[in-house]
Amino acid sequence: MKNVIGVRFMPVGPISYYEAGQTDYEIDEKLIINNGNSVDLGQVVVVGKQCNEDDSILSHRHILRVATADDLEQDSKNKLDAIEAFSICKAKMKQLELEMKLIKAEYTFDRSHLTFHFSSEGRVDFRGLVRELASVFRTRIELHQIGVRDEAKILGGIGPCGRTLCCSTFLGDFVPVSIKMAKDQGLSLNPTKISGLCGRLMCCLNYENDTYVALRKEMPDYGNEVMTPEGKGKVVELNVLSQIVKVRLYDHNKTAEYASSELLV
Repeated sequence: MKNVIGVRFMPVGPISYYEAGQTDYEIDEKLIINNGNSVDLGQVVVVGKQCNEDDSILSHRHILRVATADDLEQDSKNKLDAIEAFSICKAKMKQLELEMKLIKAEYTFDRSHLTFHFSSEGRVDFRGLVRELASVFRTRIELHQIGVRDEAKILGGIGPCGRTLCCSTFLGDFVPVSIKMAKDQGLSLNPTKISGLCGRLMCCLNYENDTYVALRKEMPDYGNEVMTPEGKGKVVELNVLSQIVKVRLYDHNKTAEYASSELLV
């Protein structure tokens, strides 16, 4: 078995795994890592993880050292310079009249790459912008178009619940969210009620979905005919969490509520 650790290169970003060998690393420790085409500074977020010997850990990506005080100072300088690069790029975009929204600029630790993250409603020909930026910064320039969810993750904000966005605080990766989840949980299907700041379905719809799916298996569905203690009827409403079913009774011309366990489908 191999001893591996998980590292993040941006707050709440995806986790990358590296072979740790016999070295014991600690949570939140900063490391300098060779990622093949660049050297980056990352933070340890997972320790004590094992993987099989034949699991693929790319040999050209490896840990160089624990970050020193000089390394941390260099990282701080990179971040300050990235702020300046952001302003310069924004001015160039305006000059070239490009329909782009600049989100973030970041240097790799070794300054071999300068990446600009942007969003746009369509495809953008930014080749002229890349040439302009390369002449200013004298390093490899990358422009990375991101979606609205990644934009919200980077910029942060307050969600409809009044708390800081999940994606910018603890969600490392986005998971698929569907309108069916909202239906299964009996939520309003009004888009303004179930959408986040990004305009997409809220990630939190996924949190309790497995519970709702499991509970729904024990209940009849809407429109099913069921036998109640008072006779036959048709299911018109469900309260999944309390396992209560509202039934319109055929013989009594009324609706009544029953525990799901009282009904026969």
